[in-house]
Amino acid sequence: MIQDIFPNRLDNQYVECSPQDNDVIFFFEGSSLLAKYIKEDTLTYPLYKQFIQGIKTGILKDSVDNYSFTYLLSVDDTKYFLAQRKGELLRGQYAGEMADSKVHKEYTSVVEGFSFVGVDSFRKAKPKATAFAAITAYHLYGWYRDNHYCGRCGRPTIHDNKERMVKCPVCGNMVFPKISPAVIVAVTDNDRVLLTKYAGRTYKNYALVAGFNEAGETIEQTVRREVMEEVGLKVKNLKYYKSQPWGLSGSLLSGFFCELDGDDKITLQEDELSLGTWVKADDLDLEDDGISLTREMILKFKKEHSIVPSN
Repeated sequence: MIQDIFPNRLDNQYVECSPQDNDVIFFFEGSSLLAKYIKEDTLTYPLYKQFIQGIKTGILKDSVDNYSFTYLLSVDDTKYFLAQRKGELLRGQYAGEMADSKVHKEYTSVVEGFSFVGVDSFRKAKPKATAFAAITAYHLYGWYRDNHYCGRCGRPTIHDNKERMVKCPVCGNMVFPKISPAVIVAVTDNDRVLLTKYAGRTYKNYALVAGFNEAGETIEQTVRREVMEEVGLKVKNLKYYKSQPWGLSGSLLSGFFCELDGDDKITLQEDELSLGTWVKADDLDLEDDGISLTREMILKFKKEHSIVPSN
C-alpha cells in the first residue's frame, strides 16, 4: 500500500524550520498541486530553489516575500514544506479522488516550468515514498487551509512553535489536525465478493463498500450501518484486516472482511453508488497497484478463493 515505504521512513512531527535549496515544496490550489512530468509516467515536485526562481520569472513575476513556508514532514533526509500565499484565504474544495478531473486547468502556474495537476496524480510520483509524502501533505494542507480562524471566537489563529497545532491567542482554543475514521468493507459470500462503483465521481474503477464513522459508533457498528445503507445487506463474522492513512479524504481507513447474512439482493443507495454487483473470485481481473487498501483486499480475496491459480 501507499504507506509501505520501508526501508524509508516518513516523520511528520512538527519542527519550526525554514526550507533550504533542495527541500521539496508542495503548493496546492483547491484539489490541485503544482508539479511537472519529467517522463509521461513520472511526476516530480519543485525544489525550494526552483520554486523561488520560478515565481520570480513566471507569469506573475512574484516575490518570495509574498509566501509563507510551513514544515510538513520528512522522508529520511528529504524535507517537505507547504507554500502558501500570505493573506490569501483559499476556497475549501473537497472533491474526493479526482484522478482525471480537469479542475486544475482553472489555475495559472506561479512557477515557470511547472503546472497544476489533479492531486490524485500522486500515483505517478516516484519513488513511492514521494507519493506517500504528497498524499500526506494534501491532508495537512486541507487542515491548515480550514483553520486560519478560530472556530470558537472567530479571531485569527497562530501556529504553535513546538507541535502541529494552531491556537487562538484570544480565547486559548487549540486545534489539532483532523483525522476522520472510516471503513472499507469487503462483503463476501463464499467465492463471491461485493464490488461497487461510486456515483457522480471521476474515479470509475471498482471499489468496496466504504464510509465514515459517526459519533458514538464503534467501528464495527460503522461496518454494519454502511453496508446496510449503501447496498441493503446484513453481514456477520466481521474480521479486521489492516488500516491505511488516506490523505485525499483526511481519513484513517480500517479494512474489514465480513460475510453475507441472509438475502443477497442488493438495494443501491443511488446517490452514493452507481453499481453494486457480486463478482466471483475467478472473474476478478485486477492488478496490484501497490497503493490502496481496497485493491489489496480485493486481491487477497481473489488469491484465497480462486479455483483457477493466479499467474
